[in-house]
Amino acid sequence: MKRRWMLPPAVLVFAWGAGFLGYLRLAEQAAPIVGGTDGIVVLTGGADRIEVGLRLLADRRGRLLLISGIGGKADLPTLARGSGVDTATLADRVKLGRKATSTHGNALETAAWVRDNEIASLIVVTAWFHMPRALVELRRAVPGVALVPEPVRAQPGHGRPDVGFIGTARLLAEEYTKYLVALTGLTLYLPLREGAHS
Repeated sequence: MKRRWMLPPAVLVFAWGAGFLGYLRLAEQAAPIVGGTDGIVVLTGGADRIEVGLRLLADRRGRLLLISGIGGKADLPTLARGSGVDTATLADRVKLGRKATSTHGNALETAAWVRDNEIASLIVVTAWFHMPRALVELRRAVPGVALVPEPVRAQPGHGRPDVGFIGTARLLAEEYTKYLVALTGLTLYLPLREGAHS
């Protein structure tokens, strides 16, 4: 009897672990950027992401750039500080989105921008571990738009403390759980909250 009772939890743990490994492989994948796209969207959360987005725009990999989820009143020169990119020549091609406070909110903010600017192809810039969830939300919000993932790994000196192995494992486990929730579509029914980005 005891073995039968232990089987379901063991199966669940195995399934979660197998799915987690698949999520890690998916998160590491980047699509090659061939030629240019209509747009670039940066889902904020780190200066490293903004730098990548600005460099892609400066290299004309995208016609327009949306930086989604900007908090407060930060302007473009402030956000670009340390990137080495001259924003004066790019400012008219950049929009700062200030409404989104979650990944679902990023997707809605991006969808409105896509409609307003007739975007058919989009480079998505976000942290590598956040990319699978971001793509789930974006595919739901902008069906028919070609999405090109550009995952970013934080570089030393970008203000991100080293959280160590335990902290990294916890972060990845939490993100994988949020990814599973996004896959179910439950985020469509959650209120868009104010406050910290998630």
